[in-house]
Amino acid sequence: MENNKPTRQKAAAALKYNMENDPAPRVVARGKGYVAERIMQLAEEYGVPVYQDRNLVEMLVKLDLGDTIPYELYQVVAEILSFIYRMERRAAQGRL
Repeated sequence: MENNKPTRQKAAAALKYNMENDPAPRVVARGKGYVAERIMQLAEEYGVPVYQDRNLVEMLVKLDLGDTIPYELYQVVAEILSFIYRMERRAAQGRL
């Protein structure tokens, strides 16, 4: 029996946020397939924290590079950034 379900192509997006200069986080990389794999590979290489959420990334890959995230995503992205900042602080204090 064949599986007729379409396979989902891997997708990834990278955000950058400078609280002093940006009104909201900006999309600095996005893509599907090979590009998504490369984004993930570079994140791992450079120690960039990765958060996986299929629904969020599907919305982010639709944005243009340099776009700020839409207002509807502020809450979820703020929660993710807060988590990452806390983890980085704990790592710097040797508490991980």
